[in-house]
Amino acid sequence: MVEIKFLGTGNAFCPNGRLHSLVLVDGWLLVDAPPTVIPQMRAWGIDPASIRHLLITHWHGDHTFGLPFLLLERKYISDRVGMRPLTIHCHSGGEARLRGLNELAYPGTLTQVDWIEFNEGAIEIDGWQIERFEVCHEPATEPFGYRMEKDGNVLVHCGDSGPCEGVERMAGEADLMIVEMGIPDVVQSPWHHTPSDLRELALRHPETRFIATHNFVDGQVEFEMPSNVQQANDGDVFQV
Repeated sequence: MVEIKFLGTGNAFCPNGRLHSLVLVDGWLLVDAPPTVIPQMRAWGIDPASIRHLLITHWHGDHTFGLPFLLLERKYISDRVGMRPLTIHCHSGGEARLRGLNELAYPGTLTQVDWIEFNEGAIEIDGWQIERFEVCHEPATEPFGYRMEKDGNVLVHCGDSGPCEGVERMAGEADLMIVEMGIPDVVQSPWHHTPSDLRELALRHPETRFIATHNFVDGQVEFEMPSNVQQANDGDVFQV
């Protein structure tokens, strides 16, 4: 059984009732590190030192600017003796980018961190086979999603993406797919899924379970969706 906890479900603007989109898998695998990462962990009773692996999808601030706060907290509060290392997984060149961000914010706090940079192929993390795949977002941010498989369960996190070949292909393989539904239908942008985009994706893949996050609406507003789509709210827990 795989547990997926949504510590936040909002887009970059944090609409009322939603903190930045943030997903925790099995209590120790975190996808991205938004600016609100520490308040989010406190709100849901998560020990920052319990995070063993961090997957970075792309460089936008609402997905990475919390890293200095996460490392600062671990160094001075939850892991003062440095016995619980963190491994950060990212696109090639990511270590230099994120080290620079951390040194700008809190020099000297980036300790007990290991780095794995990869663009293609798969890696294994504590029984998970993890593969990165390209998605459609601002190209300068080097956007990727993650396909994660364990014990025959396939979980896909699309990162921050609009409709694209990578998302379509993975939707056919996933048991559960997390899609960041970041903008309304009236906004013209290729870089995010709209409610209509997600609805059509779900209809094309009726055997796949979809969860919408990175939402642009206040509170628990529900769009009309197929039965295989659920819209996450902050604090929701799902199991595969």
